[in-house]
Amino acid sequence: MHLVLGGALLMPYFLFVGTVVLALLGVPDFFTDPPALALTVTLALPLVAVTALVPATRPAAVALARGLAGVAPDALAEGPARGPADRTRTACWYVLHLGLGAVVSGATLAVPPFAVLLLVLPLVRPEAGAAYALPGAGPAVLLAPPAGLALLAALTAVAAGVGALLARAAPVLLGPSPGERVERAERRAAELAVRNRLAREVHDSVGHALSAIALQATAARRLLDGPPAEGRAFAGEALAAIEETARRTVGELDAVLGVLRESGPDPARPAPGLADGLPALLSRTRAAGCPVTVRGAPPRALPPPVDREAYRIVQEGLANALKHAPGAPVLLRFERTAAHLAVRVSQPLTPALPGPPAGGGRGLAGIAERARLLGGAAVARPRGGDWVLDVALPTGSGPDPGSVPRPASGEEAP
Repeated sequence: MHLVLGGALLMPYFLFVGTVVLALLGVPDFFTDPPALALTVTLALPLVAVTALVPATRPAAVALARGLAGVAPDALAEGPARGPADRTRTACWYVLHLGLGAVVSGATLAVPPFAVLLLVLPLVRPEAGAAYALPGAGPAVLLAPPAGLALLAALTAVAAGVGALLARAAPVLLGPSPGERVERAERRAAELAVRNRLAREVHDSVGHALSAIALQATAARRLLDGPPAEGRAFAGEALAAIEETARRTVGELDAVLGVLRESGPDPARPAPGLADGLPALLSRTRAAGCPVTVRGAPPRALPPPVDREAYRIVQEGLANALKHAPGAPVLLRFERTAAHLAVRVSQPLTPALPGPPAGGGRGLAGIAERARLLGGAAVARPRGGDWVLDVALPTGSGPDPGSVPRPASGEEAP
C-alpha cells in the first residue's frame, strides 16, 4: 500500500510532464510508447524533488512511513523540515518513494494480467492479430504456466525488496537531524526530571505518613488488649495523631497531584520547608513511637530550594527510622556553616536494623538525587555502632568542595 500510494502521488507530475512538456517537444503518446513512458517518469522526478523542498512535506511523508512502512516512531523526525539539510534529505526520500512506487505500481498493474494469460495459455488459443504475440502450439505453450507463476513470484519479491529498502532508508532520510536529536533528548530529560521529582515528592510525603499511621495504629491495637484505662488513653492520642497526619498528607498529595494538571501548581511548591514543617514532622514521628532528639538549632533563612529539599531529606530519614527500627531512638543533628548545611540522621544498630537496607531502597535513592541536584552529597553507612545518614547541601552561591562529604566507593546512597 505504501508503494502504491507513492505511485499514485506521482500521477499529477506524470500527467503534467506528459501533457505539457512532451507535447511541446512533439513526443508521441506517452502512455503506449515505452521509451516515452520512461522519459515522462524521468522528467517528473525533478519536479517531485522541487515540491518536496517545502517544509510541510516531511510530516506527511513521516506519517506514511510510520504507519505503512513499519518504521519505529522514534527513528523518524517530528514536525516540518527546518534547515537545508533536512529539506534535501526529505526531497531524496520523496523522489525515492514516488519513483520506486511508480515502478512497483506499474508492474502491479501489468504483470498479473499477463501472468494469468500465461497460466491459461494451454487451454486457449489466441486469435490471429491478438495484442500478445504468443505461441499457439509447441513446447513453449507447456512452459507458459511455470513462466506465469515465476512472474508473480518475481513481482512479490520485487515489492518486498523495495519495501524493505524504503524501510531501511526512512530513518536515514526522514530521521531527526543532530540538532533535533539534542532537542528531543533535552525534552525527554526534562519530562523525566519532572516525573522523578513527582515520584520523590509522593514517596517522601505519603511514604512517611503511611509509615507513621501504620505504627500508630499497630501500637494502639496492641495497647487496647492491655489495661483499659491506659489503652484507651493511648488509643485516643494515636487516633488524633493519625487524623492529623492523614489530613496534612492529603493536602500535600493533592498539591503534588495538581502538578499533573495543566492548571496545577509548580512542582516545587507542595513541599513545606524546615522552618514551617519540622515541628509537626517531629511531633508525628514521636507520636508514632520513635523518640527523636534534635541537636543544633534548625536552620532558618535558607534559600527556598534548599529549605524544601532539606525538609524532604529529613522526612525520608525519619521515615526509614520508623520503617526499619521503630522503637530505636533517633538523633537528628543540624550544623550550619557559611556555605553549607550539614544534616545527620543516626540510629543505633539493632537486630531489626543490622545495617543499611539492602539496595538502599527508593528513599535513599531519592535523598541522593535531591542532594546531587543542589550540588551536595549524601552518605549512608554504619559508623560507630550507629546507622548514619550524612547529607551536605550548599546554601551559598555554589558548593565548597572542601566541605562537601565525598563518600567512598559503595557508600553513597544509591
